[in-house]
Amino acid sequence: MADSLNAQQKVALIKENLQEVLKPEILEDVICKENRPLAIYWGTATTGRPHCGYFVPMLKLAHFLRAGCTVKILLADIHGFLDNLKAPIELVNYRAQYYRLVVTSLLKAVNVPIDRLEFVLGSTYQLSEKYTMDLFRLSSVVTEHDARKAGAEVVKQVESPLMSGLLYPLMQALDEEYLGVDAQFGGVDQRKIFTLASETLPKLGYKERAHLMNPMVPGLAGGKMSASDPDSKIDLLDSPDAVRKKLKKAYAVPQKVEDNGIVSFVEYVLLPVSALKNDGKASLVVQRREEEGGPITYSDIQSLKEDYQADKLTPQMLKSAVTDGLIALLAPIQADFQSSPEWQKIERDAYPPPPMEKKKKKPKDKGSRYPGGGAAKRVEAKPDGSVEGKRQEEVNLATGVEEAMEKLEMEHKEVKI
Repeated sequence: MADSLNAQQKVALIKENLQEVLKPEILEDVICKENRPLAIYWGTATTGRPHCGYFVPMLKLAHFLRAGCTVKILLADIHGFLDNLKAPIELVNYRAQYYRLVVTSLLKAVNVPIDRLEFVLGSTYQLSEKYTMDLFRLSSVVTEHDARKAGAEVVKQVESPLMSGLLYPLMQALDEEYLGVDAQFGGVDQRKIFTLASETLPKLGYKERAHLMNPMVPGLAGGKMSASDPDSKIDLLDSPDAVRKKLKKAYAVPQKVEDNGIVSFVEYVLLPVSALKNDGKASLVVQRREEEGGPITYSDIQSLKEDYQADKLTPQMLKSAVTDGLIALLAPIQADFQSSPEWQKIERDAYPPPPMEKKKKKPKDKGSRYPGGGAAKRVEAKPDGSVEGKRQEEVNLATGVEEAMEKLEMEHKEVKI
């Protein structure tokens, strides 16, 4: 495919559907002037379980490969640990293995040739002496304010931030040099880290890179899709019933396409996937009753949005079509998982179930019919030794020392008689 595209077509394909490109002239120089493949990397911190939002960057990686780019996928295990301890150090290695299996299967599901990709584990070079020294050098030219600002939309924000969160954006910038790439690809939420990299790497004597940014796709509940929020995303291994249940509850306001996770999923996943599988011809079939106009096929997102805004396409109709499309898309991934004992074991090791809390035994209420029970239930001991309650006269010896002595004396006289 890349051989049939000229230089300008390759550049256009690389930029297609991106929200923003920083330093686009770098793309032009590499592809048009130097006449060589553009080297790009995309990184993912190995933390929570990958979800359906991962289809969005995978489809863009497919564009890069069709344009003849060389693509590296960074499995950022150290980043996962640094991000407010999202991935405990004991689980980092297992999660990196899990991500590799998931990403590989996901790429195969959207017809991306995985033999032209290179996976790189962050810890294979980020723990080296040279990298560590460069990290120290970088930290000497970046202020605490700038490091915190750069990671604000990526690193988990807490009331008392850890120092590890400040290292995260510095390492992501440095990775561009150590992976030997011309450009870094990511979501638009990483723009501040990309800007930091552009401004600081030249201070260490390293070249400036281009940065390619995808738009952020809203989650099912509106807002950013997150691996840590189960209501905002669909796991790649969710069963068909779970998919139906989550999509049924998904946020989709009638006639409103902005911040609509269902419409966005069609735009950035289902239509592009169908184009990859059908020689560039995108299509989504929405089933409707005859009185509603019968089935309709959409080949572009603009027509779908117009019908949705005009209420010709209701949330219920669209959810039904998206549900069918997503279940079909997940089927080969789940088949890979079910056929791989290795993947199943890694999944258990990477995401062990939380320990079950032992139920505390509640003291049994024996009632008042066992020996001593009645008195115990009806009276209460006081600090002075007296008791109060309905049957206090049966157990109360006295309310004071004098009365107690008097009772004892009377009982003594009765014994003598």
